[in-house]
Amino acid sequence: MRLGLVVVLAGGLLSAADSKVVSNPLRSADGLTRRGAGPTLTKWKGRDAVKIVDDGNGDLATFKTLKFHNGTLEVDVAAQPAAGAPEGSRGFAGLAFRVKDDRTYESFYLRPTNGRADDQLRRNHATQYISEPEFPWHKLRSENPGVYESYVDIEPGVWTHLKIVVKGVRAEFFVNNASQPCLIVKDLKKGDVEGAVALWIGQGTEAYFSNFKMTPAM
Repeated sequence: MRLGLVVVLAGGLLSAADSKVVSNPLRSADGLTRRGAGPTLTKWKGRDAVKIVDDGNGDLATFKTLKFHNGTLEVDVAAQPAAGAPEGSRGFAGLAFRVKDDRTYESFYLRPTNGRADDQLRRNHATQYISEPEFPWHKLRSENPGVYESYVDIEPGVWTHLKIVVKGVRAEFFVNNASQPCLIVKDLKKGDVEGAVALWIGQGTEAYFSNFKMTPAM
């Protein structure tokens, strides 16, 4: 079954351009575009999902029609290192926003295998903010240790709810419906701009996405 973007308002269904809240259950990959191998529709742990596997050709599966400035982005993700992934792969997965192109964007993501590692330093690297291409994770970690990443209790391959709240140059990252953010960024590196929205994966990742929602600020 193929479904496009579903926009839910009290008054009924409208086009994405006229809406406030955009909800996409991700039961189809039709609304997404990717430079490498495209997303595929599958099932993971009892629910329909879009599957994306790293093929070395790009991190983003971008929503074709969505633009985002300020507001809230949400998605459920289950991610893990793919079969044959390089050593050091963590199942990196999350959301990108204010996307200009495949290499220029902001992102919050998870490292699922770090969440319950028997090493406190690895646990402290369970979440990450990046701003590509100028501020990749290793630059941010080197110049500002502990500022753009944090601990959160997560597991590989398990459905995990992500929420990003953006206002101007500030963003907060929430995991699994927590009332408090696990990571706060007060200086988004792209500045106060608008751009596209994308599902994001990193090196050696196999990820499943479901229940995307975008709520623009009033």
